[in-house]
Amino acid sequence: MVGMRDVAKKAGVSVSTVSLVVNGTGYVSEDMRKRVEKAMKALDYIPNELARNLYHDRTNIIGVIVPTIRHPFFATLAALLQQELANKGFRTMLCSTTDSLNGEAEYVDMLRRHMMDGIIMAAHTAHAPDYWSSIGRPVVAFDRYLGAGIPSLGSDHEQGGNLVADLLIRSGIRHVVMVSGPRSQFHDLEGEGTTFPTIRYYAALEERMEREGVKYDYIEAGEVNDMRGYAHAMHDIFDRFDDVDAVVSSDIGAAYCVQEANRRGISVPDELQVVAYDGTYLADTAGKRLTAICQDFNAIAELTVRRMVEAMEGKQTTSMQMSHTGELDDLVPVRLMLGETTKQQ
Repeated sequence: MVGMRDVAKKAGVSVSTVSLVVNGTGYVSEDMRKRVEKAMKALDYIPNELARNLYHDRTNIIGVIVPTIRHPFFATLAALLQQELANKGFRTMLCSTTDSLNGEAEYVDMLRRHMMDGIIMAAHTAHAPDYWSSIGRPVVAFDRYLGAGIPSLGSDHEQGGNLVADLLIRSGIRHVVMVSGPRSQFHDLEGEGTTFPTIRYYAALEERMEREGVKYDYIEAGEVNDMRGYAHAMHDIFDRFDDVDAVVSSDIGAAYCVQEANRRGISVPDELQVVAYDGTYLADTAGKRLTAICQDFNAIAELTVRRMVEAMEGKQTTSMQMSHTGELDDLVPVRLMLGETTKQQ
């Protein structure tokens, strides 16, 4: 196996000079650098990446933790995070907590042992905030609260809730049903606190319905990895509520809702309006183009990676004083995409 000593001998320089060229540290004249690079090429020398990482205390690996990659939202998010990280010279190590026996604990252990440079946490966690803040290594939270000193970001879900409310109220709806995950996750900290900022979407929508005197209900569809739970929930809606005229759910739930309405001979959007939340590729697969609140995945990925780089460099540009009510350091605006499942205004 060709080593640095062989390269040094071939180039007629010291081993330390070869090391400086390989690791990109210290000053080496242009002539000397070219000699070393020419020798490396001639000998087909491949630098020991592990040794180089130890030298720099960097692995260029970022862990990305999501609940499941089977869900279209997290599949889309993971793909764009991987792309953005690659653009910055990082590799991605993906963890799906519901599909892994050890959840995020294994990744946190790897981070503590400097086997990766940072973690982007985008999954629900049962660990207390002091667990995350005690790691002492770069962690960025997406759409959740992890603890003091940990940068957090997500979509502006309060804006999303109000956009849905504006649309439905203008159309004169009388009974809206929201379908999503377990309501218990909205109050998973002591008191009324939450690590789950998407509560603001439902809270904003419910507040507006209350103010306008519109009847509303919330139906639980199971955990995020339970895709069939949405199908069952949509079946239950029509069995339980004979006056429902609007349904709001994720892209998966909205697609199932349109299909269930078609099976029952309910006209969408004349008799039932459907609004999706996320705006993934599923928005075009329900048989009708879904009206959707679209999260800006590209902006989310770019901002998440930027915050990770800042954390790695010790640059804390955000206040990182998030309260236990679900407020985030950075909010990414959402937009309303009108489709065929709501009445045109």
